[in-house]
Amino acid sequence: MLAAAEAEQIGYGGVSLVSRACGLSRVTIIKGIRELSVPALPTERIRRTGGGRHSLVQQDPKLPALLESLVEPLTRGDPESPLRWTCKSTRTLAGELTDRRHAISHEKVAQLLRAMDYSLQGNRKTEEGEDHPDRDAQFQHINRQVRLALRRRQPVISVDTKKKELLGNFRNPGRQWRAQGASEHVAGHDFPDPSVPRAYPYGIYDLGQNTGFVSVGTDHDTATFAVASIRGWWRAEGRRLYPRTTRLLITADGGGSNGYRLRLWKWELQRLADQTGLEIAVCHFPPGTSKWNKVEHRLFSFISSNWRGEPLRDYETVVGLIACTTTAKGLRVTCRLDRRKYTLGRKITPQQMASINLKPEAFHGEWNYVIRPMQSR
Repeated sequence: MLAAAEAEQIGYGGVSLVSRACGLSRVTIIKGIRELSVPALPTERIRRTGGGRHSLVQQDPKLPALLESLVEPLTRGDPESPLRWTCKSTRTLAGELTDRRHAISHEKVAQLLRAMDYSLQGNRKTEEGEDHPDRDAQFQHINRQVRLALRRRQPVISVDTKKKELLGNFRNPGRQWRAQGASEHVAGHDFPDPSVPRAYPYGIYDLGQNTGFVSVGTDHDTATFAVASIRGWWRAEGRRLYPRTTRLLITADGGGSNGYRLRLWKWELQRLADQTGLEIAVCHFPPGTSKWNKVEHRLFSFISSNWRGEPLRDYETVVGLIACTTTAKGLRVTCRLDRRKYTLGRKITPQQMASINLKPEAFHGEWNYVIRPMQSR
């Protein structure tokens, strides 16, 4: 096109002159001159309308529906699809379509799937049992209590135990940037073995300060360990940040070492209330909703992201990686190692339970209650 424009500007004899100067044939230059007189194409096109092959969907209108029937055999199409129990990769789908006389490449399969709003997805952990009929009402109750406490500048903490971690040269999910060929070499198997040490990170997330406190246990995840972790947070940070407070609000899951049915949890909270002089209010999330707890996505998710791809070889590594966890919004995390022993199977008698200064709230008192120091009884 450039050569044609120069030849046209020169006028008579320009085609021959430009041909000798740039090496293009006269036929090419003449063709360029003709194309210069054609109206310009829209900016989004590279060829005139009608140029090139027709799309596969135009040639084979049934192709998208057939592809969708293979990808979602239970909701669309044949439930007896041959791909019902196979990996639905683009190459597998392309092979199945080709066998049905719909020739297609795996790259075109990927294009069609994206056009139909499909994407690569993994399993999503959300279902934990049947929803309680008062689930949403409990969420609203927790939200009101948290907002009220924060407005009064009282401490609000979200607590839970993170997944226990095997210590040693074992694979840790995730990837991180390394020099080519310098990946970490870890053991091929990580079968549970009583001799392998474990780490039990118990997290306390302070909603008002956007800070985390993690106590890494080395023995067992018990209610005594859970309350000891909260006690450690209060002594290390809480009493300094909230010197005038008389009330602590805890949001916790409905199960585990801080479950609402656990007598030992309430017994240990009574001891904590007596030692600190605090009125301790507890709101449990309904069964099956542990992922809504703030500590999960405000603290634990960032810890997992920070140590992805790094083998947790010893307790020092675990504590160091947790303590170095930060976010763009200013999250700071304190981490301490707890080597104390915590006895399993401790029983709280009905008499001991009756001695706890516990007041259930009117709305689902099993989930929402206040434990006051004994001297205020």
